[in-house]
Amino acid sequence: MPQQVFDGIKVVEMSFAQAGPMIPKILGEFGATVIHVETSKHLDVIRTMAPYKDQEPGLNRSGFYAMVNNNKYGITLNLDHPKGLEIAKRLILWADIFLENFRPGVVAKWGFSYDDIKKIKPSIIMVSTCMQGQTGPHRYHPGYGGQLVSLTGFTHLTGWPDRMPTQPYSAYTDIIGPRFVVGALAAALIQRNRTGKGQYFDVSQYEAGIHFISPLLIDYTVGKRIASRVGNRCEYAAPHGAYPCQGKDRWCAITVFTDAEWQSFCQVLGSPPWTKDNKFATLLARKQNEEELDRLVAAWTLNFTPDEVMHRLQTAGIPAGVVKTAQEIFADPQLNHRHHFKELEHAEIGRHLYYDESFKLSKTPSSLHMAAPCQGQHNEYVYTKILGMSDEEFVVNLSEGVFD
Repeated sequence: MPQQVFDGIKVVEMSFAQAGPMIPKILGEFGATVIHVETSKHLDVIRTMAPYKDQEPGLNRSGFYAMVNNNKYGITLNLDHPKGLEIAKRLILWADIFLENFRPGVVAKWGFSYDDIKKIKPSIIMVSTCMQGQTGPHRYHPGYGGQLVSLTGFTHLTGWPDRMPTQPYSAYTDIIGPRFVVGALAAALIQRNRTGKGQYFDVSQYEAGIHFISPLLIDYTVGKRIASRVGNRCEYAAPHGAYPCQGKDRWCAITVFTDAEWQSFCQVLGSPPWTKDNKFATLLARKQNEEELDRLVAAWTLNFTPDEVMHRLQTAGIPAGVVKTAQEIFADPQLNHRHHFKELEHAEIGRHLYYDESFKLSKTPSSLHMAAPCQGQHNEYVYTKILGMSDEEFVVNLSEGVFD
């Protein structure tokens, strides 16, 4: 295996849900040694979230948990126990990076604030990632990505103009923040190698999320226009939307931006008489008659499968894409050619697929080599082999509930 970007980097993670665990997941895929710390009294919440293997609930059967926790060692540690706090401190001192995503002030109560840790390990890099950052009037607001997509404005923009807002699928902001952090951590590690000093990351998932609606924010600051829901429409394209095709609930997304694309689109359709009507001759005219245009386009797409529509239009240089199901994504020849999915063996779920990162590094590639851990699966290995605890000490701590 070639050397990886984060080879030799040690990470201790006290995080849960998705936005926190996604960061060390990526680090682990590029060589870091990651320890995911849980307590049986306060489980990682997504262990209790569907989908489950064979639809059978269980703390080690969540596909959601598995998705964001591969390439990690999993341990349990009782942070309400005095010995648990001491062991946690030993883990943090072992690490190069300490990551947490509790509400502001929680880890400080345990004695794990950055000011506390850097006194005994100046080289530590600490990451605190939460909803709205460690400072400000709303820093203590609890929540998950399901609420943050509304705070960042995505919900206001999603749906139809004459209906209530619709949240985007999943906690979209949970996917955004981690990518910012991983890139910044690479820079922080370079700086540490030069100076011997670590630093503190105060990550606001709110601020990371609004980057993805920046054009609409600029539109407000410049023109005082407040963007709202437009369904599948786009003010500078027509036709623009997902159109019905042959089969049950089968669709193809089509976008025509320019008049040149419109002419090519008409040729693919066989230039029926309606395409020559002046009401569709320009983009402005097509926008003014968009409802009729959508009905006419749908009448054509219904004659073909989504793949046939896509290939006919793409061959003519028209942007078009099949609206795929999850089953089709796993069978996609492009993704399989790039080895995007890899099967790993999970201790309880068994063999199932994990997804690789969307980028490929030629010199330092990623590696998916370890399925997500069951609850406390690596306690003995981490405490005795990594932390250096004797067998006797491990047994005593186990009997005293330190690892609960």
